[in-house]
Amino acid sequence: MSTCQKTILLFVVLSLCRCCEGTSANLVANGGFEETKQGQASGWMELWTREAHCGQATLDKQVSHGGDYSARIEHRGAEDWSFNSEKRLDVKPGDLFTLQAWVKIEGTGSITIGVITYDEKGKALEWTFGGRTTTGPCNWHLLRSRFVIPRNVVKIHPRLIGYRPATVWLDDFSLVKEGNVMQMRPKDMPETLSISNATISLKLHTADATLSVTDKRTGRSWRQQSLVEGTILRGTKVADRIEMTLLHAPSAMDVQAVLQLELDHPELTVTLSAEGDLGRPLRFPNPFVTDRGTYLVVPMNEGISYPVEDKTISPMRLVAYGGHEICMAFWGVTDGGQGHMAIIETPDDAAVRIQRIDGKLCISPEFEPQHGRFGYARRLRYVFFDKGGHVAICKRYRSYAQKAGLLKTLEQKRKENPNVDLLIGAVNAWCWERDALAIVRQMKSAGIERILWSHRRPPEVVKAMNEMGGILTSRYDIYQDLMDTNIVKEKLRGLHPDWTQAGWPNDIMLDEKGDWRKGWRVRGKDGNMYPCGVLCDKQALKYAKQRVPNELKTHPYRCRFIDTTTASPWRECYHPDHPMTRGDSRHWKTELLRYMSEEMKLVTGSETGHDAAVPYVHYFEGMLSLGPYRVPQAGRNMIKVWDEVPERVAKFQVGHKYRLPLWELVYHDCVVAQWYWGDYNNKLPALWDKRDLFNILYGTPPMFMFNRQIWTKNKARFAESYKNVCPVARAVGYAEMTDHRLLTPDRNVQQTVFSNGITVTVNFGDKPYRLPDGKQVKPMDYHVSGM
Repeated sequence: MSTCQKTILLFVVLSLCRCCEGTSANLVANGGFEETKQGQASGWMELWTREAHCGQATLDKQVSHGGDYSARIEHRGAEDWSFNSEKRLDVKPGDLFTLQAWVKIEGTGSITIGVITYDEKGKALEWTFGGRTTTGPCNWHLLRSRFVIPRNVVKIHPRLIGYRPATVWLDDFSLVKEGNVMQMRPKDMPETLSISNATISLKLHTADATLSVTDKRTGRSWRQQSLVEGTILRGTKVADRIEMTLLHAPSAMDVQAVLQLELDHPELTVTLSAEGDLGRPLRFPNPFVTDRGTYLVVPMNEGISYPVEDKTISPMRLVAYGGHEICMAFWGVTDGGQGHMAIIETPDDAAVRIQRIDGKLCISPEFEPQHGRFGYARRLRYVFFDKGGHVAICKRYRSYAQKAGLLKTLEQKRKENPNVDLLIGAVNAWCWERDALAIVRQMKSAGIERILWSHRRPPEVVKAMNEMGGILTSRYDIYQDLMDTNIVKEKLRGLHPDWTQAGWPNDIMLDEKGDWRKGWRVRGKDGNMYPCGVLCDKQALKYAKQRVPNELKTHPYRCRFIDTTTASPWRECYHPDHPMTRGDSRHWKTELLRYMSEEMKLVTGSETGHDAAVPYVHYFEGMLSLGPYRVPQAGRNMIKVWDEVPERVAKFQVGHKYRLPLWELVYHDCVVAQWYWGDYNNKLPALWDKRDLFNILYGTPPMFMFNRQIWTKNKARFAESYKNVCPVARAVGYAEMTDHRLLTPDRNVQQTVFSNGITVTVNFGDKPYRLPDGKQVKPMDYHVSGM
């Protein structure tokens, strides 16, 4: 027996032997394009193009990699195309394949080899499974992919696909079966591996790579169900941990995993590491199956809960690297008492996926490639609770955030910049009227004393507002959007004054295909929408340094709102002069905000929000507004008042049966959370009272948007909103939210408790509620004690 054969038997988990590749026949007919039929390559279908009559595939005898012929694809369209082999191939779960082809490209288009996977009903499951991509121009280049067939797949269809104009030569296209990974597992691998500590016990089921955990304090067990595309090839118990090798199906990559229990704590860490290309996200560990009566705890913006049996909740995927999806790197499941959570300790390239098992919602992580490769080790921490529900989940995350350096309180920030105090308990007012001073004086006379004035004004107006007292003067700014200069000349009526136009084209962000990333769209003179480019985050700071110090010499603003920075996701940039990983993107975004708050000494806000920026900002505009549940096109016609309430807005955006103050339980004393400027208190008059109640319950200030007509018509209602909400927001503004209680099973009555002794009770229901001290809280009313 050869050394290589012994290695396969003993250590197949560490490296699948490559010496046997090519010993099986090529399963793709005429992969070398030497067989012709009526002048075309036999065994291959006609070229498909998204745009009609934009391409053709022919045989080329002048250019080839091996043999006499290659396939030549000429594509003139701006969209995608596909060149497929004729036959779908039968496969079984666990089959291991190598797919490879030699390609040559003229032009800047991109191409991908891969297979379509189908289930037993003929439904396509994945369109580019096992895909490998390259971008032109390039000389002859080998694309090579290894993948394992996942469960539920019975057929595959090999093909080459492309995007954008290019001439592509394809040759020596092959698909070879290497075997089945289930037959490569050691015969003596145990069915389970177990470790335990004083609080929990862990069992790894080696057949399907699932975990089961039992809480010794309560006797309750949680069991995962296998949904991942991977197989355990080796597993051993080493002292207080389990080490294993997982074969990632879509890439046939060996992923090393370490499962370790924390000493005497009900916590489990999972660390994943690998080397090489990662063609698609790694979906591991598997989701824990949920029980009836439990709910998911999801830090989508301020926070939401999803009852696992609620059929109205659609499956979704939420990235952990941008404010519009999950803005804190955790999730949880609880029955209101017992439960578990997972903290994503490496969130820069991570996401969560919400799906159903046996009709009930469950949640699990996935880890994305870093510039196409596995990159750094990925780490996840599970925590199990015997009591405390979503509050305990949030407090555990707060402890983690403090150790990670994310927790910096408003009290600390006020010591560095006394103007922070102007923010606490101030209404955020968006008004574009020219005579801003007259509006502010009217607001003051109506009893609205503390105001964050968010719209830019001339120097003399800013100075006058500063002298009034109680006014935090601010203005909008952005370091993301810029427009193609040709579009500006030919299509637009003008430029946004805050676009960083000097960055076109050298400082724009490029994607992996070499295309400039598309951002905010604006309407042109012809009525069509034109996308902005996206300024590379690594380049943004230099534009801020050119803009802000000079402006502050004449405009004495005390605050600045930086749009999009913490709302848009961390992005990869492939520009050769300023490449970025998502981790780099996060660094430069937060560095921009740090510059504003620490070097420019400005009270600083940004859009929606993400906890990566907590040390550097003072407020997040949009944190209270759950991204998927705002009114349609909320960011465009912001001042439009909606008299009819969309169902999703009523059910989820202001749905007290779903919303949870997760952000406040972690960061209330660190950052002020506000509504979005297309989803403010007076946006939907029918919901104004309920928004005010949420502000009171959460200890957060309101947001008003108006022109002179709206202000005049609703002056008394604005004043009422301010007088109800802002004293509470002011009183608890520097305090930690220590508890959130659901006082009735239907969640109609809720209570929050703050570290300075203030307790707020809100009744969202239609019946009075009597507190233990005899105080009655009327329907759609509130009670505050301790002020």
